[in-house]
Amino acid sequence: MGYSREDYAGKPVIAILNTWNDLSACHSHFRVRAEEVKRGIWQAGGFPIELPSISLSEVFMKPTTMLYRNLLAMEAEEQLRSYPADGVVLMGGCDKTTPGLLMGAISMNLPAIFLPAGAMLRGDWCGRILGSGTDVWAYWADLRAGKISECEWRGIENGIARSAGTCMTMGTAATMMSAAEALGFSLPGASSIPAVDSRHSQMATLVGRRAVDMVWEDLKPSDIVSPESLDNAITTVLSLSGSTNAVIHLIAMAKRAGIDLKIDRFDELSSEIPVVANMRPAGEYLMEDFFYAGGLRALLQEILPLLNTECITVNGKTLGENIEGTEVFNREVIHTLEKPCFASGGLVILRGNLAPNGAVMKPVAAEPSLHKHSGKALVFDSYDEMQEAIDDPELDVDADSVIVLRNAGPKGGPGMPEWGQLPIPKKLLKQGVRDMLRISDARMSGTSYGACVLHVSPESFVGGPLALLKTGDMVKLDVENRSIDMMVDDLELEKRKSELSQPSPKFSRGYGRLYSEHIMQADEGCDFDFLQGDGDVPIPEPEIH
Repeated sequence: MGYSREDYAGKPVIAILNTWNDLSACHSHFRVRAEEVKRGIWQAGGFPIELPSISLSEVFMKPTTMLYRNLLAMEAEEQLRSYPADGVVLMGGCDKTTPGLLMGAISMNLPAIFLPAGAMLRGDWCGRILGSGTDVWAYWADLRAGKISECEWRGIENGIARSAGTCMTMGTAATMMSAAEALGFSLPGASSIPAVDSRHSQMATLVGRRAVDMVWEDLKPSDIVSPESLDNAITTVLSLSGSTNAVIHLIAMAKRAGIDLKIDRFDELSSEIPVVANMRPAGEYLMEDFFYAGGLRALLQEILPLLNTECITVNGKTLGENIEGTEVFNREVIHTLEKPCFASGGLVILRGNLAPNGAVMKPVAAEPSLHKHSGKALVFDSYDEMQEAIDDPELDVDADSVIVLRNAGPKGGPGMPEWGQLPIPKKLLKQGVRDMLRISDARMSGTSYGACVLHVSPESFVGGPLALLKTGDMVKLDVENRSIDMMVDDLELEKRKSELSQPSPKFSRGYGRLYSEHIMQADEGCDFDFLQGDGDVPIPEPEIH
């Protein structure tokens, strides 16, 4: 390999798990960033080894990256178990890469530091600022309604993603990078730096240097992840009005550390945590604006009374020490606790006879008039069925209807795809309708918006109550009372349940079969049942060559 003994003898070996590939635009700068990380490792007296890891590209993987989050988590854990690494730098950012890498690192429990990819630059089209994902959905609705042309749509496509980096709205990528920093796994302020800003390169080198020091200090994930640090991450997500996907990912990460985090904890904190970040899709601004306004450190300083400031982080200091002295530079982007964007409701957990184990909703991204709503269900058994019917001008639907998609959960999707922002029928779009109550056992993109009830658990594919709902049944949502119910009596539901048949598994071989046999439900984090906790797994003895 061309190294002399002096290059590596007696030095900490630092693995760099790099999720770059040609189909992951979010991580297209990672080839360069990996070299910058190596520079920092050499500077601090370590020995870097770069290990390519599966990249979960949101826009190309089918049927969904969520199917493969656990595969990345397993790969990360096994790479760190099988290769001779003393510590690790985790390079991720695109939605599922952050939780996947952290889940594997938490299970392996070697000194680990996360390098967030950073968000791309603001989009631009004809003088309008565009936010990836969020404005796609808005202008796609306009295209379907005939309000913009195909030529204008192509202009939007060409201007909405102008650089390397993740979605620049407060989607799942930005949410999980922020959560990782609040949890303690990133350097202070790292999650807010735009991907192509020169300060991102500087941060990469600092990450490499810090990884070496963490090995000498033996600072491990088990020293960082605690009920208190998880509360910090949840509080941060709620104050940002972050992605609904964070519920699933943080539960999975917690369980890897042996902490039984329940979805109800999100709702308990939601009633107390105001939304102070004015960020799309719930607000107005984008991640570049957030960075210039002071970034996550400034937001954490703003919500300081709500945080556990004594939690240790990867730089060896407490969260409180890391945010001390920061300030907000733009009050339009980061509001105060006294004058928040929303008093509460960044995320809520709903329960009822449609979702006995819970469902998730982001009320602040929905029309307030739909927070308490009753309407007749229009039920689709598959995404294809819905796609075929949704633009039919004869479809029996009105603005009060409740569109329902089932068989879109962890097993039914398979993989729980981001189908939850169900399209509004074309006939209603032409009437000016832009939001409706929609319910599914799917997820939705963190960049999405609308009155969407998601993650219904148990899912319909395994016989959850959503499987019993019929078109024409009345459905009632009450956000204030945290309820989601179908107005069908218990005797009728029992009759329908007795007539259900178990659908065939989606896979017969390979990773898909492993997934189908061991995936847990949304309220449990969608991890594999055999990967939770910190079980005693032996480190393999090396062969002698």
